[in-house]
Amino acid sequence: MLQRIDVISLFPEMFSALQYGITGRAIRNGLIDLEIINPREFTHDKHRTVDDLPYGGGPGMIMKVEPIVKALESLPSSDNKKVILLSPSGIPFNQKKAKELSALSHIVLICGRYEGIDERIVHFIDEAISIGDYVLTGGELPAMVVIDAVSRLIPGVLGDIDSTIEESFSDNLLEYPQYTRPRDFRMYSVPEILTSGNHERIKRWRRAMAIRKTLIIRPDLLKEDELSDEDKKLLEEFKDE
Repeated sequence: MLQRIDVISLFPEMFSALQYGITGRAIRNGLIDLEIINPREFTHDKHRTVDDLPYGGGPGMIMKVEPIVKALESLPSSDNKKVILLSPSGIPFNQKKAKELSALSHIVLICGRYEGIDERIVHFIDEAISIGDYVLTGGELPAMVVIDAVSRLIPGVLGDIDSTIEESFSDNLLEYPQYTRPRDFRMYSVPEILTSGNHERIKRWRRAMAIRKTLIIRPDLLKEDELSDEDKKLLEEFKDE
């Protein structure tokens, strides 16, 4: 179970957003120990300099590696710890990776700024993670995405463990459609099967709808020729729903 999350960031105040909702409750209940470390605290000049011009020339400034490494070295050692750099050139972050990280007792997230971090940082991390094929102004928002996705998988954070089992991407499927009251809204009604009381048939319908939704919206997650015979039967059974 993940217990400790350390974030190295030049803007600790941005993480106040995590004080709300599920993550905030998990922090207050002691399920997550979240600490934000500013690398400026590990500089020695009067201006607390954390960036400099790039060798070889070029636009912008580069974050210095030394303050970040010293911040890493100030953290406790652990056999079950992983140091992660948030970077657009990292491996894609997904639900599988979130589950993997939730099983650790300690993760450290490094947030870059400016034109990036001195490349020598790669010698002090375990891996780099990207939340998408686009560039942001810093690693703080990606770090918060990772923290939110990972935290909710920690036992005790969500009240109902089934919530994490049935969510989108839990088995490479998007989540099935959900409805609540009123039963009829303008010209749209809740599917009759959900009010039938037949729980086994509802379960089968939900599986079929999740498969169909995934094939239509995210076919990259599930190819039609990869469907089991049972799943094909479900799609046929509910083709008119």
